[in-house]
This record gives sequence, C-alpha cells and structure tokens, in this order.
Amino acid sequence: MSSSSEATRPITLSVNGEPHQCAPNLYLPDLLQQLGMNPRLVAVEYNGEILHRQFWEATIMQEGDRLEIVTIVGGG
Repeated sequence: MSSSSEATRPITLSVNGEPHQCAPNLYLPDLLQQLGMNPRLVAVEYNGEILHRQFWEATIMQEGDRLEIVTIVGGG
C-alpha cells in the first residue's frame, strides 16, 4: 500500500464520548463546521485540556483524539 492511501483513510476521534470519523489532517474549525456547530458558541476540551480559541486554527485532528464540545445555550 502506498502512503497516499494511508493519508486519505478516515481517522476516528471521540467527540463527546461518541466515535466520529473524519478526514486526516482536518483542522478543528473545519471539524466544528462539519458537525454543524457555530465556533463562536462552543468551548472545546481537546485531549483533556481546555483548548483556547487562539490555538484552534493550528490544531489538526489525529487518530484517537478526544474532544468534548460544549455549546453555549441562552435562556431566560
């Protein structure tokens, strides 16, 4: 098998405790978009650490990553 086929095979992450497949080398903002989440209204824990928004653009998803994504909900 060539390395190019390895690079296109989906990877598996844990998102809020559920398995989720995505393309390799996917950046966090792109994953949030795929999940239908508004990045302005969520907080992200990445592999057990709160990930500050300033690092989202540089965070690339890798096999086995664990994310907990919390959505901000308004009410009254």
